[in-house]
Amino acid sequence: MTSKNVSGLRIFLAGGAGVLGRRIIPLLVAAGHTVIATTRHETRTGPLRDLGATPARVDVLDAAALAAAVRDSGADVVMHQLTDLAGGDLAANAALRRDGTRNLVDAALAAGVRRIVAQSICWTYVPGEGPARESEPLDLGAPEPRRTTVAGVAAMESAVAELPEWVVLRYGLLYGPGTWFEPRGLRAAEAREGRLVAGADVTSFVHVDDAAAAALAALDWPVGHVNVCDDEPAAGLDWAPAFCRAVGAPTPPVSGAPANPVARGADNRHARRDLGWTPAYPSWRAGFAALAGDRDIPDTGRSRQFPSGRVGHSGGGHDESVPLRRKAR
Repeated sequence: MTSKNVSGLRIFLAGGAGVLGRRIIPLLVAAGHTVIATTRHETRTGPLRDLGATPARVDVLDAAALAAAVRDSGADVVMHQLTDLAGGDLAANAALRRDGTRNLVDAALAAGVRRIVAQSICWTYVPGEGPARESEPLDLGAPEPRRTTVAGVAAMESAVAELPEWVVLRYGLLYGPGTWFEPRGLRAAEAREGRLVAGADVTSFVHVDDAAAAALAALDWPVGHVNVCDDEPAAGLDWAPAFCRAVGAPTPPVSGAPANPVARGADNRHARRDLGWTPAYPSWRAGFAALAGDRDIPDTGRSRQFPSGRVGHSGGGHDESVPLRRKAR
């Protein structure tokens, strides 16, 4: 079963109200598929309908309710786009990856669903030289707080692989509309305050539209892990000044600290060469430049701080790829 050879698939999209979910739905609908998209909030059901999806109001941490929702959806495919990064709580996000994915996989197996496409991230590989390939292991021995993130990713990816057909999309750091990396986003606010520091750590980015296109394409991809990122992993010394220019911020301060060996970026050759995925934005350079068109939208003026008082920024850009507002699940 593939989306090229079978039309009219029923797709259960967990996390449909999130930044990526809202971009994936129109692509799936345009391709002739029926989308059942989850949200916990009644206020988000209308917007999901407007995008062409049938809303399923359910919390993925409620195993029984989720099992009923997947069963009643008649889904052929489950798509996992769940995150929980309210307040920058990485432990909560790791718990959702572990427990929410467990419930979603159990529900899919009980309903007889054979295929799942799941969101992961590409900055949890072991330390090394150069961009990481999919064959390299995850950094399970990392110290905290990184260990919590890596463990959550590992649990999620392990559960997903219990289905007969699975594809794990290891996304680069998201940028573009609705993310923290846009003129109205948290990183732009930090940049205007001089809080975004240009350093030697390497990041792989991916535009949200390219990430959504990969989710659609993955309906046809063979089983396995796929780095979904652009062609140009880059040190903060390169990308941070370009981002600041794009969002109208001053030149960022520079850190002289050496690069962290875990901040190495990821290699997208498998997606490009083997799977035929071609990003519309092959480099963050063009993608960041495109952000400048939104600079006339008023900014809040200050970056949001979490309850602890710290700004939600990890220095090298290796935070979770989340929107300024809470990402719905």
